Amino acid sequence: MPDVDLDVHSVPLDQILFDTFDGRSVPLSTSTPDLRARLLDVIPSIDDPRYEGPAGGDWLTPDDLVLGYIARDQAYAYPFKILNFHEIVNDDLGGIPVLISYCPLCRSGIVYDRRVSDMTLEFSNTSALYESDLVMVDRSTGSYWWQVAGEAIVGQLTGTRLEPLASSVATWEEWRSLHPDTRILSRDTGLSRPYELDPFASFSDQVDAGEFPFPVGEAARDNRLSPSTLVVGVAVDDEHRAYPVPLIDGVANDVIAGAPVVVFVAADGTTAGAFSPLVDETTLQFSADGDGYVDDVTASTWTSAGRAVSGELAGTRLRQIPSRTTFWFAYVAAFPDVEIFEP
Repeated sequence: MPDVDLDVHSVPLDQILFDTFDGRSVPLSTSTPDLRARLLDVIPSIDDPRYEGPAGGDWLTPDDLVLGYIARDQAYAYPFKILNFHEIVNDDLGGIPVLISYCPLCRSGIVYDRRVSDMTLEFSNTSALYESDLVMVDRSTGSYWWQVAGEAIVGQLTGTRLEPLASSVATWEEWRSLHPDTRILSRDTGLSRPYELDPFASFSDQVDAGEFPFPVGEAARDNRLSPSTLVVGVAVDDEHRAYPVPLIDGVANDVIAGAPVVVFVAADGTTAGAFSPLVDETTLQFSADGDGYVDDVTASTWTSAGRAVSGELAGTRLRQIPSRTTFWFAYVAAFPDVEIFEP
């Protein structure tokens, strides 16, 4: 893999910091090729992922979180407890080369398309952070990528953006209930890690106290929401909107850049997903009803996976919208002009 070209960048090099895993950090601006090579994939990516049926998640608790992705009607679950130790999964699902990305410091679970122009990229972990968020590197050009933004910020591809794909964060119990045939990422990664532990379980308290493990800029300190507020970020025509999951009572009906959007929030108020409410050119409005949702046109009942399970529209599925699920501080750092949905 080529080394990064430091002559091309869109952010200050001294604001990208390598974690040396000994209590120190080194700015990219003063790093050496040897240091960059030594820290590459210290947090190893998963490049040959193995999957199991739902029973493969029996080691998880019902409340453990997973990043969920659906490829050609096949559901996949990526437990945060595994992603804590790997952060990057390169895979091909449903004919699309995908990047499953996760940064535990900002709880950002995002799925991207790995294709850029005529290249299909594979990603590694640099051990560096920008805005206290994972910095990835593609193995084709050595360019550095800001995970939440999905944007190359140093190297040959600087300014290029990855396309986010539709995904959602859910508890394992909820995801398994909604997708009983789901495949789940196996702990058989070829590496020995304490996957049962979650070293970041209380990290939100530290963030809300302003104790970021790595420096963040002024944008990340936007106090419209608490730093660790979980948001679902949706973009339409470069207009960004953040949906604060804990502040939404079941459902958010909205319009972004003229496009209708609905965000379903799980009954426990901890997870959410975004969908288009258009069905046969009719825009549905939804209200929460127990553990499900009801539309205003046919009174059909829907799940948080965007599927009608009873009523006139039973069997209908809403199109899921690409989104990013992350702590507020990380989303607003990447997209400082974001608007916040107000119920």
